[in-house]
Amino acid sequence: MPTSREGMPTGMDLSAVLEGLIKADVNFILVGGLAAVVQGAPVTTLDVDIVHQRSSENIGKLLSFLKSVDSFHRRPDDKKIEPTKEDLSGKSHALFSTRFGPLDVLAVIEEGKTYDHLIEHTVDVTFRGNTIKVLDLETIIELKKTSKDPKDKQRLPVLEETLRQLQKTTGNEHDQSNQ
Repeated sequence: MPTSREGMPTGMDLSAVLEGLIKADVNFILVGGLAAVVQGAPVTTLDVDIVHQRSSENIGKLLSFLKSVDSFHRRPDDKKIEPTKEDLSGKSHALFSTRFGPLDVLAVIEEGKTYDHLIEHTVDVTFRGNTIKVLDLETIIELKKTSKDPKDKQRLPVLEETLRQLQKTTGNEHDQSNQ
């Protein structure tokens, strides 16, 4: 496998990141591009974005997982800084490189929404025999509408159309079951 100048593999396996989080029993909500993809949106993403529960126990599990996948902070220089408990306890974003690919660990997302705020806006998705919490497409769209990121603005019509198609499909299935 090719490696980067830092000696980390350049191949990505985002599913391995998710599987590792599940095996480590980390409480998280999948957000961002991958959350949209698993709900059928035809978009591309190059990382895993999660909002994690910031309890002491969960932070310990997440930190152990991060160490097990040789993670370090993504930085513009070549300095390798390993994650710490403090990185995961605050209210900021921690952006990591892992041997499987990028993982963005977010304490909050748009409008200061934390794990506890977002949990009621999730859908359960089965992934390799496990259930993961994924931010629902409606909430993703609402949050992207307020984003100042041009990439989010470009994706918005695609996400809205995906939601329309999902609602149409769900509506049709519901109508058929009533016949």
